[in-house]
This record gives sequence, C-alpha cells and structure tokens, in this order.
Amino acid sequence: MLITNFEKAVSENSLLDKLDALVVRFEEVGMLITDPAVIADMKRFVRLNKEYRDLEKIAAARNDYKLLLDNVREAKSILETETDPGIKEMAKEELDKSVEAIPLKEEEIKLLLVPADPEDSKNAIVEIRGGTGGDEAAIFAGDLYRMYSKYCEQKGWKTGVTSFSEGPSGGYKEIVFTVAGEGVYGTLKYESGVHRVQRVPQTETQGRVHTSAATVVVLPEADEFDIELKESDIRVDTFCSSGAGGQSVNTTYSAIRLVHIPTGIMVQCQDEKSQHKNKTKAMNELRSRIYAVEHQKYLDDISSKRKPMVSTGDRSAKIRTYNFPQGRVTDHRINLTLYNLSAVMDGDIQPVIDQLIVAENAERLKESEL
Repeated sequence: MLITNFEKAVSENSLLDKLDALVVRFEEVGMLITDPAVIADMKRFVRLNKEYRDLEKIAAARNDYKLLLDNVREAKSILETETDPGIKEMAKEELDKSVEAIPLKEEEIKLLLVPADPEDSKNAIVEIRGGTGGDEAAIFAGDLYRMYSKYCEQKGWKTGVTSFSEGPSGGYKEIVFTVAGEGVYGTLKYESGVHRVQRVPQTETQGRVHTSAATVVVLPEADEFDIELKESDIRVDTFCSSGAGGQSVNTTYSAIRLVHIPTGIMVQCQDEKSQHKNKTKAMNELRSRIYAVEHQKYLDDISSKRKPMVSTGDRSAKIRTYNFPQGRVTDHRINLTLYNLSAVMDGDIQPVIDQLIVAENAERLKESEL
C-alpha cells in the first residue's frame, strides 16, 4: 500500500513541479541581492532578502524530498535486479524508511508553501494593561510582564521597557515594552487578548477568590521602510520622568510624548535618561502603532474569510484563564488545560504556544489548495 501511494505521488509530481519553479526563483533572488543597483534601493533589498530567506527553507526541503524520491527509485531497482539476499535486505530497509518519511516531508513542504503572516519575522511591541479588578488587575498585569520577561530571557530575546504606569498596590496599570529576536512576532502574536486571573487578591481580607483581567496587545514592530513619518505631522512634548507616587525620577525634561496629528495616535517614552534616546524609542513605537492599523486590516480580512480557531487579532477576546486555587491554566481557544500554573507564571509558556501553533498550522493546511 505504501509503495502504491508513492507511485501515485510520483506520477502526479505536482508538488515537485511547484518546488522546482520556486528553486528557480530562489536562484534568481540570490543573484538580485548581489546587484549593486538593488543594494542601493534599500527598501527593495530588504524585501528581497526576506524572500531569499523564505525560499532558502523551501529549497532545502525540496532537496530532502528529491533525495527521498531518488532513494525509493534506487531501492526498488535493486529489489528488482539484485540477487544477493543481504543487499536486497538493505534495499528493503531503505525503501521502507524512505517511503515512511515521504508523507511527513510533504506535510512540512506544504506548510512552507502556505503563505504565512508576512509580519511573523518582525520584532514586537507588547502592551499590557490592567483591566477589570482595580488594584488586583494592575498586580496581575505586573505578573504577566514578569512571565513574558522570563520567557523572553529563556528564548534569548532582548526586551526593553518603553513606558509604564505603576499601580497603587504594585504591578502596572499599563506597561509597554519591546522584544527583539528571531521570529518574535510570529510567536508572541498568540498572546493578544484578554487574560483572566482567579485568585485571592493581596488586598482581600476575607479570603474570597476574585476574578480580574488584563489585556495584552502584541504589535509587529515596523521598520523604517514600512512607514514614512513626516516631522510636520508629529507634535513633540517633553516632560519630567516620574515614578511611583508621582515623584520625579529626574529633574530634566527627558521624557517624550509624540502625537501623530493625522491619526491622533499618541505614544510616550520615559525609560531612558537621554531625551534623544527616548525620542528614538517613541518614534519606533509610533511608527509601529500606525503600521498596526494597516496590519489590523489584514487580520480583519482573514477573519472575514474564516473564523480562525486561533485568534491573533481580536483584542477583546478572552483567551486564557489563570486559576490559582486549582493551580491550572486554560487556553480557551484550543480547550487546553495545564496544571502547572507556577511554571507558567515563571515563563514556561512554550508548551501552550506550541499547541496554538499546531492548531493554526492545521487550519492553514486545511484551507490550502495543495
């Protein structure tokens, strides 16, 4: 049966034809990115470099797939012509091994051929806001920030706080931070939405379990080439950085607030002591927030064509509950419940994200015409 399926696949040969055409494009792009005229056009050069990296994975998978097909042909030829029992036995083992590997490699290739979110490779800007629950919501927002900080540290990603507003009893009413590394947005985008916590708050004297919430928004960080900002469209305000209780952190006007006049989008940065550094960070966030408006249209377009199993765009959707009395975490999008809450709050969220990625990939493959 396995050999019959293989022969059917080889006779159709449609997947290999697609791959061969993409390898031609891969070689073409490889030549283009060495062309001085292309290098001089930085926007085009960046776009082609990204295309080259994506096609490089496909070309490598194509070579692996072609090798498996060749191995099957060679093993079948040996079985038909060879008389030595030992050689025939080795050929039979190679045949079984390669035929078994072919469907797995085909699934991998099909996933590579399905268009991914074009922003997946970007860095990210993460915003956490305390929601319903008052002081406890701010404390929970602080817990989420600590969870993500530890997770990013485990991944070797670099984080940097842009702005924050501390809660009266600890935590944050709001905190905005950047995350830089490989494939950051494609991983953290699954965290966008409402996170709910069920526990006895620090401020509760009767020992009753309360439900509070915090909202997480993950935005792809825009490159300079994605959004061109005009200085005339931006109002710049400076003020003194302040910390808990409103006391001044420094006496110089180093904190920056930027307002994009055409859209009304406002950002501020007070993390750095240098006004110049704060302005650079604020400009980066402003660019990303303007870019995110367009990216949201992309997410809305996906949602209009289907109802995704794994929501990555609806910021009002309740996505996860952290239940402290029972020590469990439940992700409502995929009905996944884990009883390792303390580990999750210490940054061990990869198992949850892995399951979300699997669900999303299965959905993408189902929609694909491949």
